[in-house]
Amino acid sequence: MLEQYNPANWDIIWSDAASAAIALAAAVVIAYAIYRIVFAILQRVTRQSETTTDDLIIEGIRRPIKWSLIAIGVTIVAQGNDTLALVWEPIARFVRPALLGWIAYTIVKAFTAAMEIKLEASEDPVAVRSRRTRIAIFSRTATFVIIFVTVGLMLFSIPAVKSIGTTLLASAGLAALAVGAAAQPALKSLIGGLQIAFTEPLRLGDLVVIDGHTGRVEEIRMSFITIRTWDERAVIVPTTSILDESFENWSRKSEKLTGPILLHLDPATKVQPIRAELVRFVEENPLWDGRTVQCLMTEAYPESIELRLAVSARTIGDLWQLRCHVREHMLEWLREEMPDALIRHRLEVEAANERVKGK
Repeated sequence: MLEQYNPANWDIIWSDAASAAIALAAAVVIAYAIYRIVFAILQRVTRQSETTTDDLIIEGIRRPIKWSLIAIGVTIVAQGNDTLALVWEPIARFVRPALLGWIAYTIVKAFTAAMEIKLEASEDPVAVRSRRTRIAIFSRTATFVIIFVTVGLMLFSIPAVKSIGTTLLASAGLAALAVGAAAQPALKSLIGGLQIAFTEPLRLGDLVVIDGHTGRVEEIRMSFITIRTWDERAVIVPTTSILDESFENWSRKSEKLTGPILLHLDPATKVQPIRAELVRFVEENPLWDGRTVQCLMTEAYPESIELRLAVSARTIGDLWQLRCHVREHMLEWLREEMPDALIRHRLEVEAANERVKGK
């Protein structure tokens, strides 16, 4: 017991601690100096390039590379200093996989940002939505894999967890069965997200009708898709339902669409003047794209007829506004020019009273 308070032992402890601290400080300073030199050279090289991709990558990996170089320096110095190795090695088991995962994550994010910048220069909205959807899904998939592998490596650094993993691997059949059953929903969502990325039944920005909800695809994730409706509601749709059930995609290839306007008029209405007025009004409207303008009688009933007015526009938003303009104008024109064409249901009370009095 008295040997614990021997001043000579304390001198040795303080000497080892001081040498470990000096070695640690030297490793940090040297690693930081190497980091500054390397990135100064890389920045000079990237300034000479015309693309911004390398700049984004360099800026993205700057911080994780700095700490990785420091960790490497400390590891090298710890090999020659037992006191530093005693403290550093248990920590390094978690730090090393975390830094590798951080570097991989920042590289994925940098490449994603660079691809997004390139998409802004494209003039084809359909191609932009297609590529943006693939970029978003692949980026989230890569991020999930990186996090999963990083956490797995960190957990296997714990001896207890490692022994459990070895036991599970020994009973591979039972483990595979249990993991497969537990991970089935996650794997199904992951495969569904990848299938959407490759087949592209819908993309970011597409106007779709799913389960009676009409809106733009705002977000595509592995497990769900967010649809933003016209009244700013967010409709959450499971990814698997997109592949298992039918839905409408109004902008699959292009946003050029033809939309109908239905008019129910009196059977005695002359159709030709209405058709001429429709063509005149639509041809003067800047929202019309010059493709389709039609007026067809699609139904005839004893008390009414149905006219289907069809117009086209460059985008879905323009088509919606054009249909509203046509509907409003045609009804106003009919009230002024052909009032007899509008269906009226009246009770001629005065005439009925006269007939009753005459009897």
